[in-house]
Amino acid sequence: MSGNHQTLALLLFSAFIAVTLGITTWVSRNRQGSAEEFYAGGRLFSPMENGFAIAGDYMSAASFLGISGVIALYGYDGMLYSVGFLVAWLVVLLLVAELVRNCGRFTLADVVAARMAERPVRIAAGTSSVTVSVLYLVAQMVGAGSLVALLLGGTSGAARSWTVIGVGALMVVYVSLGGMRATTWIQIVKAVLLMAGTVVLTALVLVHFHGNFNELLNSAADRSGNGREFLSPGLRYGGSWTARVDFISLGLALVLGTAGLPHILSRFYTVPTARAARRSVVWSIGLIGGFYLMTIVLGFGAAALVGSAEVRESNPAGNTAVPLLALVLGGGEGSTGGTILFAVVAAVAFATILAVVAGITLASSASVAHDLYASLRRPGSRQYSEVAVARVAAAGIGLAAIGLGLLAQDLNVAFLVGLAFAVAASANLPVLLFSLFWRKFTTRGAVWSVYGGLLPAVALVLISPVVSGSPTSLFPGVDFQLFPLENPGLVSIPLGFLAGWIGTVTSTEPPDEAKHAETEVRALTGAGAV
Repeated sequence: MSGNHQTLALLLFSAFIAVTLGITTWVSRNRQGSAEEFYAGGRLFSPMENGFAIAGDYMSAASFLGISGVIALYGYDGMLYSVGFLVAWLVVLLLVAELVRNCGRFTLADVVAARMAERPVRIAAGTSSVTVSVLYLVAQMVGAGSLVALLLGGTSGAARSWTVIGVGALMVVYVSLGGMRATTWIQIVKAVLLMAGTVVLTALVLVHFHGNFNELLNSAADRSGNGREFLSPGLRYGGSWTARVDFISLGLALVLGTAGLPHILSRFYTVPTARAARRSVVWSIGLIGGFYLMTIVLGFGAAALVGSAEVRESNPAGNTAVPLLALVLGGGEGSTGGTILFAVVAAVAFATILAVVAGITLASSASVAHDLYASLRRPGSRQYSEVAVARVAAAGIGLAAIGLGLLAQDLNVAFLVGLAFAVAASANLPVLLFSLFWRKFTTRGAVWSVYGGLLPAVALVLISPVVSGSPTSLFPGVDFQLFPLENPGLVSIPLGFLAGWIGTVTSTEPPDEAKHAETEVRALTGAGAV
């Protein structure tokens, strides 16, 4: 990219970082330092504010960069991501939003531990939440590296690596200083910027094709290199039976995984009532629905105006399709319009990454402090406050995400998020649903449910084509691939439910009927909710 692109985009990056650091500093001076303030922002946000923040948390770099890139490369098959992410919100609205707000306090483990033995349940749920969060963080890191590599010419591996490190450092600062209140306002600012940028790009694509969506699709097919196959199922997931099964596995993970994402569940605790939590989800559905419909236009627009081959040449995983599309829509390389539009889109995407990593880091550090630390510390040992532990945990999680982000730089960010969703759907969703709806559920069932989904999901990923055995693997030079699917959800999600059932029916512990009745009343009415 030209020096003009670099200068303008870096100025916009710097402006967003300055604004968000200003918000963080202001919030850090005006908060009490209590656990409720740090984890839940004092529960003072309105449904609209929280709805924008939820949308900001959900509309990640994977959505803006990854989904559009997958559509630009694979056409129809790429749309599964858009549809899956959108449908998943109906599961959240119908099954968990209001009930989780009524039953919990700060984390997923609060909901489960309300009627179980706390220590084993909190350790299991905390471990699962941290695993999901780190996987999700890696996707954002990879998106940041791809974006800055494109900005600096697409060849600088050092620039990508330093970007991953810089994003990790910033997210630790946001979380450690500002907690949930700063993170929420950063999400709101980012959601507004992202929606505005996406609307502008979508409008420009449709204007270019005179509002004729059929012409857009035909042009995309012509420039894809695959002809009419680009608009039909099977280009990415139709080559063999394993690809077709992988398609089903991915769809299951996307639709069911959202309800188990720790950073989404923690958003329901930032509003004062369950009714406000439900209204927050309604606000977010409107924003998220519009956004994912627009990613379809952007993906096909990139294929039509940039070309699938050019997108793949810039980044093999397609993560740079939207910035390249912005460059073409603004007038092309060297034009003033192209320079401005490219820089604005790059800055919005970078803002998206920074905001999302802050939300995920906060949720995972809350799990470490509120669940793991509180459960594992020895009686009589020196006790630190949960907030202090959460700040240290944020730094540790940041380091882990940076290390994995450096390893996974060549994978598509939407695909990486699909893995995080699979683990969330396998480990978190079964225990959450059993706790809310099964009267006879026991502590052993809860622990087995978490580990029975988490361990198979992680193990299957390690022996899948994601890690070894193909040119696009994390370690392409070795081959210890035993599991043929890239997404483990089809196997690991049923295992999570099955393990919870087996653990419960083989448990010698009698189910606590009174606690279940109390939890049920609280979940449905909000009586006694924090």
